[in-house]
Amino acid sequence: MSKLNILIAASEVVPFAKSGGLADVVGALPKALKDLGHDVRVVMPRYYGIDIETYGLKLLEGELGVPMGSMGEVWSAVYEGVIPNSDVPIYFIEHHGFFGRKGLYDEDGQGYGDNDNRFIFLSKAVMQLAKKLHFKPDVIHANDWHTAPIPILLNSTYANDPDFKNTGTLLSIHNLQHQGKFHKGAMDVLGVGWEHFNMHELEEFGGVNLLKGGIVHADAINAVSKKYAQEIRTSEFGWGLEWTINNHAHKLYGILNGVDYEEWSPAIDPFISKTYDTGKLAGKQVCKKELQEAFNLPIRKDVPLIGLVGRLAEQKGITLLAAAIWNLMEMDIQIVLLGTGEKWAEHFFADVATKYPEKFGCYIGYKNDLAHQIEAGSDMFLMPSLFEPCGLNQIYSLRYGTVPIVRATGGLDDTIENYDKESNSGTGFKFYDATPEALTGTVKWAVDIWNSEKNEFVKIRRRAMKQRFDWAEAAQGYEDVYRHIVAGRLSSTHQ
Repeated sequence: MSKLNILIAASEVVPFAKSGGLADVVGALPKALKDLGHDVRVVMPRYYGIDIETYGLKLLEGELGVPMGSMGEVWSAVYEGVIPNSDVPIYFIEHHGFFGRKGLYDEDGQGYGDNDNRFIFLSKAVMQLAKKLHFKPDVIHANDWHTAPIPILLNSTYANDPDFKNTGTLLSIHNLQHQGKFHKGAMDVLGVGWEHFNMHELEEFGGVNLLKGGIVHADAINAVSKKYAQEIRTSEFGWGLEWTINNHAHKLYGILNGVDYEEWSPAIDPFISKTYDTGKLAGKQVCKKELQEAFNLPIRKDVPLIGLVGRLAEQKGITLLAAAIWNLMEMDIQIVLLGTGEKWAEHFFADVATKYPEKFGCYIGYKNDLAHQIEAGSDMFLMPSLFEPCGLNQIYSLRYGTVPIVRATGGLDDTIENYDKESNSGTGFKFYDATPEALTGTVKWAVDIWNSEKNEFVKIRRRAMKQRFDWAEAAQGYEDVYRHIVAGRLSSTHQ
């Protein structure tokens, strides 16, 4: 089949800049698409944490002019590099005023007041860069609200531009909670015409909602798991956009993210003290002992060790965990937590560790090597999320034989099969109600199996380790959607 020209735009990409799962996706998907034979290019901002020398970035000749509506033309430099371990080109939009800051979107929990201008600028720069490179994309793949203006621009400002004559757009939603809501004055910078400021496109409660506009104008929308694609159509998970999403449900897909097994596999992990795999699990016991030592917990083989790694944010179910923790501490278990986030949660869980030094270990912050060690050394992994578009840690946990205990939402529900002794099936333990009681009861269930039915627990562990959610399969799903978009665009231009 013919190769496609694919341009992927995002506000963050691993390893250059990361605040969440979006960066992981855009760091991995382009490589998998390249393996399928496509010409893939990626564009992101050059935040000043991205060192030019470290990544061998080269300055492109000539400045890039970006028309910014009422702000006039704004000029930027462009650096070119490659995504590590690939030959996928990645372009960095450099503008000191917009991106020369400490944070990606905020500092000290305060969002930047000009985030609308910053990411409208990024979206417009993506369009101008394609022209500068003489790269005619079949599809531009936008991600979240930061690049959601691209589909809007393509259908308005660039509608008659021959460089984009057959270009279609896909908008991926990695987290619907964040929508890019701003004062209506953003319309003057976006410069697409005030006729688009209406309740069916960009307007919401008198302001601008960039994600809403992107959903309306994109040729296709993708949520990052099948379950999440269903959930965002409901009032519980739609964050006020369920009406818009349901109106465009005919173009909604749910492609589950893959994970990078080159980085997350106990058979080759350089961060763990002893590697192991399905056939030889002895190394896992060594990793458990080292993890207990790292958190100053008693070295005990006979106690189940439960790991948590993630942002200490409401979405991740930390209020449920906080409410359940005293009941959990009455069980004969150990828990280790690695995370950073809401200040109350950082203090609260540090306090639990002080009160229960033999049962609860806590590291406030993020350390990549420690995240790997928790995956390898824990017996179980807890993810009590209120919502979870895809989730990656539960997939890592499967590979490491660290049995997931999850709330059945979004990608957690899609990737974990609930344990059922009768049918000899299941890769983890699920609870459905977002309550401390449901969380506590499910942890108790998993611990009971670990304590009293060792053989059953080993079977669950082995089934878990055989699961695979790789990027090759996800990339194939994306390719199918891209081709559908291209076919739709071509048929509409020939009518």
